[in-house]
Amino acid sequence: MKIPKHVAIIPDGNRRWAQKNGFQKQEGYHFGLDPGVSVLRLAQTYGIEELTYYGFTTDNTKRPAPQVQAFIKACVAAIEQIKQENVRLMVVGNWQSPVFPKELLPYTKERVVFGKGSMKVNFLVNYGWEWDMSHMNTHSANRTSITGNLYSKDISRIDLIIRWGGHTRLSGLLPVQSVYADFYSIDTLWPDFKPEEFIDALNWYDKQDVTLGG
Repeated sequence: MKIPKHVAIIPDGNRRWAQKNGFQKQEGYHFGLDPGVSVLRLAQTYGIEELTYYGFTTDNTKRPAPQVQAFIKACVAAIEQIKQENVRLMVVGNWQSPVFPKELLPYTKERVVFGKGSMKVNFLVNYGWEWDMSHMNTHSANRTSITGNLYSKDISRIDLIIRWGGHTRLSGLLPVQSVYADFYSIDTLWPDFKPEEFIDALNWYDKQDVTLGG
């Protein structure tokens, strides 16, 4: 099987799941935590080298305050779970904003190794593509690195983007790194994640003709 080196996850549908199951919208984010760990462990099993999670965007902070506080809390809790795995962790997002959780500041300057550090994990928190590219002069979207003043310069090119929740949009996810990414959409709402959905995405990717424009 052709395995992508870098997979990005868009865990959408938390609020819709909450409403469907009799909860308030903001309560859905908590139920998205365990699926995140499941994806990480599956990715490690398949030898994926780098995994990116889309936590929340700068635009998401326009939502009602209870929802904003809930997804901020969920991102901090997710990082605490990820720290228990063998990862090299980095958090990328506008750390100068008051909505950026200060608990995550130690992970914004360089990768922090946990356990054996066998996988690169990127977590986007208060991320916005305009913020990311605001001081960029030149860049190169190659396999190993992004150069220039891109804030996400330490994140490599993405091979496969998987989005739960049924939508087929990037929502501003790492536009430079996504330039040649294949996109796979899953109708299941993120808290209802099933391992076979991730495996199906990998099988689908295996059948794609990846030419990188060549």
